[in-house]
Amino acid sequence: MKHVLKITSIFIVMFYTMGCSKKSSNENPTPSSFSRNTSSTTSPSDDKVSTLAGSGTAGCTNGTGTSAQFNCPSGIAVDSQGCVYVADRTNHCIRKVTSTGVVTTLAGSCTKGYADGNCTQAQFNCPSGVAVDKNGNVYVADQGNNCIRKISCTGDVTTLAGSCTSKGSNDGVCGAAQFNFPTGITVDKNCNVYVADQCNNRIRKITPGGVVTTVAGSTEGFNNGYCYAAQFHNTTALACDANDNIYVVDQFNYLVRKIAPSGTVSTYSCAPQSSGSNDQGGNSTSFGSPCGIAVDANNNIYVADQTNQHIHKITPSGTVSSYSCPGVQNNTDPTYSSQISVPCGLTADGAGNVYVADYSGQCIHKISCK
Repeated sequence: MKHVLKITSIFIVMFYTMGCSKKSSNENPTPSSFSRNTSSTTSPSDDKVSTLAGSGTAGCTNGTGTSAQFNCPSGIAVDSQGCVYVADRTNHCIRKVTSTGVVTTLAGSCTKGYADGNCTQAQFNCPSGVAVDKNGNVYVADQGNNCIRKISCTGDVTTLAGSCTSKGSNDGVCGAAQFNFPTGITVDKNCNVYVADQCNNRIRKITPGGVVTTVAGSTEGFNNGYCYAAQFHNTTALACDANDNIYVVDQFNYLVRKIAPSGTVSTYSCAPQSSGSNDQGGNSTSFGSPCGIAVDANNNIYVADQTNQHIHKITPSGTVSSYSCPGVQNNTDPTYSSQISVPCGLTADGAGNVYVADYSGQCIHKISCK
């Protein structure tokens, strides 16, 4: 089992870091090895890690707790009622997990494709990101179809923006707009949707009416500045705070960027273009392979670091610490290991609990903050 998890964990790193090198295809990239950092972490003793749902083996089974199965869960979001939504990437569907761990399929047929429709009549192609607005609508970064989908409260799936027949970087309205490997997604208090358009190295904005514009980014690189003057290298995840600041995982620059409501891009944490595992804070902080990101009600930022298998916490003052680590035992069932294998998607609820999509562990974990 350990060998299987190790091989699968290699895949998720390559899925995020090598996806844009294959400009001619939306197929999954070829796995390659990476170096794991095994340095110690400083997980707070009052925080408890448990497995909310997932058996640890790949599958597409609904159920409760560890009787349910996922297949490479990536993006994750939580609503005001404590329900968690999961982009179940290799199952090509969106799953819903209640606060008690009951897992159902919200939309998608577990078959790769493209189709709008109600609930399981709809089809997705490797959904990678998910977000939920204040009204309970769910938004999906449908990566393989290069478009953004919307799931209404009644389960109706429609295409909000993008063309499933072509990829590109055109702004426009609804189907006239183009994306190239959309990966991360978030939504603000006004129901504007923001997309980490990974292979375009841009952050896009979609209004509730489907108008797509480029908020920041241009060509691959690293540069702070306003709108098109800014540069990113492999944008993989987004999070939005209560003040409509957007936080961006800039994976190949090994840092977190911040986009102010004015459109100005700055470096929020970490030294650019330096990989490592260092929680010194500010420009001394380094990540191995940042992937997911979340912001809580107190504006603490959480970053999933794949290769170091850590979840880092960044306070508003810039203090960085390792928030969780592999090998934490499940507090509700001591016989089941709640080890976080490859943390991918992150989200935080109003109470400060953090949820983790474990891509190769095939589980959804909950870090309960006391």
